[in-house]
Amino acid sequence: MPRVPGPSPRVQPRDAGPPPLLSVVFWVVLAATALTYAVHAGTSPGPSIARIAVFGANVALVGALWLVLPWRRTRGWRGPAAVVFLVATFTLGPAGSDETHQLLPLISIANLAFVYGMRTAAVIVGCLCCGLFLSVVKVYGRGVLEAVAQTVPLVVFSAFVLGMMSAVLEARRRREEAQRLLARIRELTVAQERARMGAEMHDSVGHHLTVIKMGLENAERFRHRRPDAAWDEVSQAKDLTRQALADARRWARALRPLALDGHVGSAALQRLAASFDGTGLKVSFEVSGEELPLEPDVELVLYRVLQEGLANAVRHSGARRVRGGLAFHDDRVVLTVTDDGGGRDREARGGFGLGSLAERARAVGGALTAGDRPGGGFEVRAELPVHPGAAP
Repeated sequence: MPRVPGPSPRVQPRDAGPPPLLSVVFWVVLAATALTYAVHAGTSPGPSIARIAVFGANVALVGALWLVLPWRRTRGWRGPAAVVFLVATFTLGPAGSDETHQLLPLISIANLAFVYGMRTAAVIVGCLCCGLFLSVVKVYGRGVLEAVAQTVPLVVFSAFVLGMMSAVLEARRRREEAQRLLARIRELTVAQERARMGAEMHDSVGHHLTVIKMGLENAERFRHRRPDAAWDEVSQAKDLTRQALADARRWARALRPLALDGHVGSAALQRLAASFDGTGLKVSFEVSGEELPLEPDVELVLYRVLQEGLANAVRHSGARRVRGGLAFHDDRVVLTVTDDGGGRDREARGGFGLGSLAERARAVGGALTAGDRPGGGFEVRAELPVHPGAAP
């Protein structure tokens, strides 16, 4: 029986950068801050050259830090860059931004939540609020009421931003968890399929080998007393050996992965159909309609339906020709597998095959039907949505 694959190693998500809308807002606000200061500097009397240079350096630092900011938990020098970015956005005010920069510290608080988590971000913001309060009182010599008036808006807006980021981070965590569960479900599906195929392989090939062994033992007993019967046993063992070899080759094809030599979609199905040419069948496969990208779950069900239809034609129907068709429609895809054999094998053992495939088709929002054709032969038809969850 094939080895059941274990869970895939967990891959750390790559830092995809800031949300696009947030990036647009940042650059618009930063440009507006620089432009407002430039207009103010052109009036008379304007700020000194030194203050202009300090403000320009501050704006350049904020822009440069934005380009290297991490947006996930990370190690190395990029982590502290988030704190430096927060401080740099706040210092734009004392440098003379005329309050147009106020949205930038809120963006930096959002970045802290992404990088350090909610608790650490809240602690950093709390320390910053305390520092602002003390600087207004101690450095600028203002009263306590004025310090409170400047600190309270920062606390309120920071709490609002942290609340929004908490919801965003929770949504991201649930999405990543759902992706991990989906990957695990796919692994378990493959494991179940391989276990089922291993059991059927044991039944078919093992049965042939057992009969071959008994026939050769009979031939050994009859070789002197009944040589004609001995040769009959050898001839029968030879025929069974060919059948066992054909079964072994068929199972080797069945155990191949979905992507055959890098092919997916209709290309993988065409290669699967072509791989059955050596079984005595004449197999044709056609694709109609504009091909659409398929979800992996849908693609796997199509692959298994074609595989099961071809395998049944080899094992039970006595067919000489098998025709497969894949038709793409606006929101669904239809796969049909028809043969010119004798129809359903009434004596064939009921098994996992088509019943399991019908359940898997329903699991992705589709349907599978199979039965004898009015004009003779057998047909398997699977109608699936292009995207799981959509009605076929």
